[in-house]
Amino acid sequence: MVPAATLAQLVRSATRLAPVPFVPEISLHQTDDIYALWELTERHLGTAELPPPFWAVAWPGGQALARYLLDHPALIAGRSVVDVGSGSGLVAIAAWLSGAASVLATEPDAVAQAAIGLNAAANGVPAPELLDDLPDGELLADVVVAGDVWYEKELASRLGASLDRIAAAGAQVLTGDIGRRYFPRSRYRQVASYGLPVSVALEGTDLLCASVWVTS
Repeated sequence: MVPAATLAQLVRSATRLAPVPFVPEISLHQTDDIYALWELTERHLGTAELPPPFWAVAWPGGQALARYLLDHPALIAGRSVVDVGSGSGLVAIAAWLSGAASVLATEPDAVAQAAIGLNAAANGVPAPELLDDLPDGELLADVVVAGDVWYEKELASRLGASLDRIAAAGAQVLTGDIGRRYFPRSRYRQVASYGLPVSVALEGTDLLCASVWVTS
């Protein structure tokens, strides 16, 4: 296992700390070239089995969800929040800034976990408690947030079932999406939509529509 301090140093040296385009209140360690960063991290850590460094990009669904939380802090203030598939920690940080009583984040990538800690510190909020994945049993949370997690069929199916179970238990579930095909939108209602500036290299365009949805 690579020491957490080594992973943190890698994140610092391989990225730049910069404001998020659509959520400038929050700064993250980001990259302009996710593929070059992927190669660099694999070379630095001596493995060819690392997941892509999704943590180094502020994905549009996450930006939309973070924007919505910051603009509607009453949804979060004083409540317990779980951020699913946290990545960079963007939405978890937005939850803290919106007055959450506690924030837990799920993220299996050890490098991403290091980035979440650094990003939280850079924004003056506590690092969220981290889990690799959602627990199989009861999840104690008032609000569950998931930004841009619907990009893969198997993941979307597994996550969708978990979020349905969590919503049925009484938690409010909010998610951000850009119209990905695996998002089960029939089980949600749309509450906001934004036009966001995005990376042409990653998205094939410089502007995307990202929406926020809540369990109905």
